[in-house]
Amino acid sequence: MMVSGAKALELKKHDVDALNVFPVPDGDTGTNMFLTIQSAAKDAEKNNSPSIGEVASAASMGSLMGARGNSGVILSQLLRGIAKGLEGLNTANALQIAQALQSGVDTAYKAVMKPVEGTILTVSKETARAALAIAKNGGTILETLQEAQKQGFKSLAKTPEMLPVLKQAGVVDAGGQGFLVILGGWIGVLTGETLIVETLIVETFNEVDSSSKIGDAGSTEAKHEFLQIENLDYPYCTEFLVKGTDLRVEQIKHDLLDRGDCLLVVGTPEVVKIHVHVKNPGKILDYAIQWGTLHQVQIHNMLEQNENMAHSMKEDTDKNGEEIIRETKDEEKVLKEFGVVAVAMGEGIAEVFMSLGVDEVVYGGQTMNPSTEDLSEAVRKVQAKQVFILPNNGNIIMAARQVKDVVQEQQVHVISSKSIPQGISALLSFNGEGDAETNLKNMERGLSSVRSGEVTYAVRDSQYGELTILDGDILGLVEDVIVTTGKSINEVAKATLDKMEWKTHDLVTIFYGEDTKLEDVERLQDWLREENSNIEVEIHPGRQPLYYYIFGVE
Repeated sequence: MMVSGAKALELKKHDVDALNVFPVPDGDTGTNMFLTIQSAAKDAEKNNSPSIGEVASAASMGSLMGARGNSGVILSQLLRGIAKGLEGLNTANALQIAQALQSGVDTAYKAVMKPVEGTILTVSKETARAALAIAKNGGTILETLQEAQKQGFKSLAKTPEMLPVLKQAGVVDAGGQGFLVILGGWIGVLTGETLIVETLIVETFNEVDSSSKIGDAGSTEAKHEFLQIENLDYPYCTEFLVKGTDLRVEQIKHDLLDRGDCLLVVGTPEVVKIHVHVKNPGKILDYAIQWGTLHQVQIHNMLEQNENMAHSMKEDTDKNGEEIIRETKDEEKVLKEFGVVAVAMGEGIAEVFMSLGVDEVVYGGQTMNPSTEDLSEAVRKVQAKQVFILPNNGNIIMAARQVKDVVQEQQVHVISSKSIPQGISALLSFNGEGDAETNLKNMERGLSSVRSGEVTYAVRDSQYGELTILDGDILGLVEDVIVTTGKSINEVAKATLDKMEWKTHDLVTIFYGEDTKLEDVERLQDWLREENSNIEVEIHPGRQPLYYYIFGVE
């Protein structure tokens, strides 16, 4: 059933995405929910147990590990609650299935700090309520789920009356729609008719349209009002996994309660998923790393996503000023030729990449390498036929190259950038009007035009060549090779720049880290000017963790 639900949403994920034409969290709801249910389905398939409880438990863990976005995390909690309801069962009857659905709803509501009605929560609640009523009256599993879905449609049609922003935009709740699509996939399995899944999905949109008068999300005639915003109190959507031991979900939730909004903290003592909208993602990551290791870190600037959507919608406006949502089969007509995905290790560095035209930034670096799945997800979000990936770290290049095998619908090109300065240099060599082959050559050539240096600290005693390194020593690296050590951050920084022969070049670019004092940055800048006033110096607040400075010399 999980596999069928995933396949069902895969067919309609873009239609569900299209419902998010206004600035709410995680605008790719359909895609996020699909990636979540797909991860659940993969883990369920790997479990060979004949027990429905054990398979549901595997799916629950898979959904937690693969949860994407606000809607994906809530979906994972629905599946977690369903697994709780089926725990210990080898088989389940209609009433037990209905009770499991209710358990899923209860778990999802508890996971959300401030539950909002008119969302997937409301739709799933009404669905479970209807399922319980039918099951208690002797309905079969199929009858129970069919009636549940029918009531879910009615609830979905009412969501614009519960959330004014939905009504203004002329859409129903995307998360609720995605949930019903998945439920349609489950029903298709029970009927034994392979075509029922797609038929049900098409009907979901038609039924919502006929009852709510809001417009068919799957039709090219759908009309939506796009709500553009200029400011958000918490513009950065931040989500990641924490892995460790004795992780205290309630304690983490309490600690983060006043750090932002749309907070979701769910998981187990070994794995916790955190989703929150914040002003400064770095502070949240700093807090979380105290509990364990960070994985699948994703940070998105929602204001920029909103701006991009506004621009896209403006281009799609017809002569009457009405926006046209294109069908998935016509998407290739609106794709641009080239897009770029870059890996960045700090909020400030990410902003620089975005300002230079990067479409998607994946948060990661030396100690937090994004996976092939993370990079693939970013590539798929880029509305382009061909996508260039800038790994910006030698440890990430191999994972980036594997994206070519995962993403089939777009052509993927990987630039072998091993540092942030190399990535920026390659990006400056990119020409959106050129062809792919020329861009590849120019971007790879751009890598050799810059030297990269870093200043960080030692985490243990060691011997590196002739250098004796003690835990806590400041280290200077050039092209990933340790070239100097010391006790003073700025003294090591100067020695590192000297090793880079900065005085013989034209430009020195400095990204200073989140733990670097501003007075140290100013002193380093003064030293550079005193030593050679003819060289241009650019300084950016990279706000990267672990590295006090990242240097580019060219």
